Amino acid sequence: MSAESEYVPAPAPAGAAPTRPDPPLRRLLVPLGVLGAVAAGFAYVGAVDPGEPGHYPACPLFRLTGLLCPGCGGLRSAHAFVHGDLGTALGANAPAVLAYLAFAVLWTTWAVRSARGRSFSVVPPTAVLWATGALLAVFTVVRNLPVGGWLRP
Repeated sequence: MSAESEYVPAPAPAGAAPTRPDPPLRRLLVPLGVLGAVAAGFAYVGAVDPGEPGHYPACPLFRLTGLLCPGCGGLRSAHAFVHGDLGTALGANAPAVLAYLAFAVLWTTWAVRSARGRSFSVVPPTAVLWATGALLAVFTVVRNLPVGGWLRP
């Protein structure tokens, strides 16, 4: 059996009329809904500059401790990304930019597979999850040290 198995609907009960597969547009409703929500969020962040005070709440960890969390600078990164300033986006929060790109790849794969009637699931291996967590922890520690000033937003 191949790794790319075709979606097979459950058999119809005895005496029931056979069902037709969903048309591609119907299969794309959920991926398109997710894309619309993400696009709306990016549009808002692109229109309302996070660098101006009063529009977004401050990071609670930064407010209480003065330490930058792995997400600090994410809104400024998204704002710069929407405006096409990749250098500023990477400078504000490089892992966030990698997450935007990963989302784009995963969403595209999901949409294509959905349009073709195939299932899609993202279940990363445990080692990938641990490695991602470790890299984010190192990023967080280094950006809070004097030597990691270049990682601060």
